[in-house]
Amino acid sequence: MGKLTKSINLALQGGGAHGAYTWGVLETILADEDIDIAAISGTSAGALNAAAIKAGMLEDGRQGAIDNLTWLWEQVGAITTPGISEWLSSLAPSAHFWAKAMEYSPAYMAFDVASRMSSPYVWGSFSENPLRSIVTQFHYEKVCASGGPDIHICATNVRTGKIRVFAGDEISAEAIMASACLPTLFKAVEFTDPRTGETEAFWDGGYTGNPALFPLFEDKYPDDILIVNINPLHRDDIPTDSQRIANRINEISFNSSLFRELRAIEFVKRLLRDKKLKPGSMKDVLVHMIADDGLMNELNVATKTVPTPVVLARLREAGQASAKAFLHAHKQDLNVNSTINLTDMFS
Repeated sequence: MGKLTKSINLALQGGGAHGAYTWGVLETILADEDIDIAAISGTSAGALNAAAIKAGMLEDGRQGAIDNLTWLWEQVGAITTPGISEWLSSLAPSAHFWAKAMEYSPAYMAFDVASRMSSPYVWGSFSENPLRSIVTQFHYEKVCASGGPDIHICATNVRTGKIRVFAGDEISAEAIMASACLPTLFKAVEFTDPRTGETEAFWDGGYTGNPALFPLFEDKYPDDILIVNINPLHRDDIPTDSQRIANRINEISFNSSLFRELRAIEFVKRLLRDKKLKPGSMKDVLVHMIADDGLMNELNVATKTVPTPVVLARLREAGQASAKAFLHAHKQDLNVNSTINLTDMFS
């Protein structure tokens, strides 16, 4: 008897260049033919990863998705040349060393001060998001196609403060740019919202959904949601300098929407368990998470903002290792049990 396919949804967090960790996770999951990806919700870097998977999968299946992810991160700054990539991941200085060096470099400190003290609207062409040249190269006839996994891209409507989830034909280069638009660095992305027909302005989706889980609650999708988390949930040390305080504020705010949705899932699961809801009246979501808080605690806002080949290589390798460990420990739990105890998480 052949193995049963495990059908799951993916929820991909945003976190700038730290999204290379998700790249490593996705490579490992895509290489496992026992796992089928039904839908993906992604924000910021997670949105880019989602679009790369969808277009690549429709081009050449799983290998096409893996190849497209490699192309994406090469455009961001990764080096994947055999020999050199192995050196970066094994012999180069640690990610923690690079993070410290970048954080205290005169160039980054000047950039950090400038971004805090001025608006991107006074920078002219310098506020152009470098991701534009990448996302405009995606094949949107494949990204928006009905085949392959459904993808949902999260952004924040500046005027209403509400989340906007783009799906299907709504997804465009502008929507992905909006999902990755940090307002302290870039001007709001403005375009005609296909849903309202009005010109709307959008910022990074991380403020309202990082990533949004609710689009994955539809009956047509499997019960399992695998979250790839790249913003540390916990830090032992209390930040005491301005950069670390700002970094932790960013992490907490970008995790807050995820915590709210997980708390809602826990509440529904408790009602179902206590028979206060009729079975089948609400979806009993099975939650899983892949993360490496140890590594992410060694990094900082500098490594998130400025991609470097060394850190990207470390992140990719860590993502691969985390996904392999998760599948070894929990693959049999997919479509059967949650592997995150939400009650303990919120106790």
